[in-house]
Amino acid sequence: MSDKNSTYKVKLAALRENMAQQGLDGLIVPHADAFQSEYPPPGARRLEWLTGFNGSAGVAVVLADKAVVMSDGRYTIQLAQQVDGDLFETSDVTKAGVSKWLPKNASRGDVIGYDPWLFTPKQIEGLEEKVEDSGIVLKPVSENSVDAIWQDRPEVPMVAATIFPEEVAGISSAKKREMIAEEVKKAGGDAVILTLPDSICWLLNVRGNDVDYVPSVLSYTILYADGTVDWFVEPEKVPDDVKKHLGQGVQVIEPSELAQSVTKLKGKVLLDFERSPMWFKEQAIDVVDFKDPCILPKACKTKEERAAIEQAHVSDGVAIVRFLVWLDQEAEKGQLTELGVVEKLEDFRQENENYKGPSFDTISGFGPNGAIVHYRVSEETNLKIKPSGLLLVDSGGQYHWGTTDITRTIAIGEPSEEMRVNFTRVLKGHIAVAMARFPVGTVGAQIDALARQPLWNCGLDFAHGTGHGVGCYLQVHEEAASISPRGKEPFKAGMLISNEPGYYKEGAYGIRIENLVLVEEAGRCADTDTEMLSFKTVTLAPIDRRLIMEDMLGKEEREWLDAYHVRIRDILSPNLDKDVAAWLEEKTRAL
Repeated sequence: MSDKNSTYKVKLAALRENMAQQGLDGLIVPHADAFQSEYPPPGARRLEWLTGFNGSAGVAVVLADKAVVMSDGRYTIQLAQQVDGDLFETSDVTKAGVSKWLPKNASRGDVIGYDPWLFTPKQIEGLEEKVEDSGIVLKPVSENSVDAIWQDRPEVPMVAATIFPEEVAGISSAKKREMIAEEVKKAGGDAVILTLPDSICWLLNVRGNDVDYVPSVLSYTILYADGTVDWFVEPEKVPDDVKKHLGQGVQVIEPSELAQSVTKLKGKVLLDFERSPMWFKEQAIDVVDFKDPCILPKACKTKEERAAIEQAHVSDGVAIVRFLVWLDQEAEKGQLTELGVVEKLEDFRQENENYKGPSFDTISGFGPNGAIVHYRVSEETNLKIKPSGLLLVDSGGQYHWGTTDITRTIAIGEPSEEMRVNFTRVLKGHIAVAMARFPVGTVGAQIDALARQPLWNCGLDFAHGTGHGVGCYLQVHEEAASISPRGKEPFKAGMLISNEPGYYKEGAYGIRIENLVLVEEAGRCADTDTEMLSFKTVTLAPIDRRLIMEDMLGKEEREWLDAYHVRIRDILSPNLDKDVAAWLEEKTRAL
């Protein structure tokens, strides 16, 4: 057994010993932290520490004699690579989740522990309902067994909050608090508990640096019906300029006082049962389910935020084009590696003074690694990039004051006809979404079918959504509308959404083309007076023409691509050196 596998065996044994001491027959260990973060801080990465799996979604269940790690279709290959099969089973959570695995593997009367800070009421209620007939008992624990055995666990981040300027936000924090307070009053509430860091940062017009990739502050708030706020955050993280910015309507309170403050709340208290820790519902207050009222207004960017987002994409486009020129010059020499690509792209972005860091961990997958949807390159998996094959690079940046997310698939050497055909199918789906014009009220599931149709025509598909929301100098994966089979939220003007269909041939290559689009008003239909919406592509980077089968594109598709490439050239060229601008002109010439 390797030293690495031995380490996980020791951890698992220690966890089971602690579980037994607490009278538990099992424990559920999710990816989530106490803020439902996509990227938990180091001290909250319990699933990764225990199992080795570092994907952005997953859960483990540990019993006395067996254990499992589950994630979704994006991570099937990654699970197999990272998790020791002698210690843990692996499975697809969408096909055989915790609710199915527990009844098959635990015994009637077994007590299965869970940390109420790491699960939402909806998650626990749904799980209890599904395992009820099996006689399994779910029990909230006061001490997380993983925390109890994690001796060198990293400390809580202590980074100062910063101001998100009103001239960029487009609306003051005081006005936002007033707007949300009105929603609380309409619901008959006296207060709402907010637990999502990006909602709180949006509400208060602040940003932070508590976690990787997301400029947020890990904290909780109570917003009262009069618009005042109790902000539970370490006072040393709130400098004087931020206090002055917040004004008298926001009271900064030590997090240690949260429990006392919550239990003293009077009247009707609103809490998002789908997104907040179960711990809040367990407190002795009159709490009712109410969706986080910041989610929708946060998703609908103001005109000032839209301008900042477009400027961020100009900055990012310059970095991406310079990177593509470098890649074009170096790739065919056969000396590049996936890790080297990640480092070089980061170097190009860092040359911009407004760049604040990546918006997520860059995916750089060559050949078979590109077929792993959310691949993370490591020293162990790092492939050399050499002809011939496909390189998939999915990356993004945080800029003052916008967030970017872009994927390009690049031919290294001479691509096969199969690669070009499948790339063009993906491109057709991408263009169909980009060109879509649709009535107000349209939801993501309807648009999603446009992206998949060219692949469905030949029996192909991809195991992820076509698009997710993106924040404004916040979460790169922001909730609201999405383009996916499960997308039920109607699109509204100002939403920033990704457009990223793909195709993945396991063991061979991956293809994904991703741009960000802003939802815009598109006038009314003359005949019906129906109010319409459309997408404006804001990402600025060429699509690899070497991978396009031109005869597979229709006239409107070719016109869209040519116009997109002209727009890229017109906007970016003034910001590029002459040799780079010349390269861009060649790569964006008309089909």
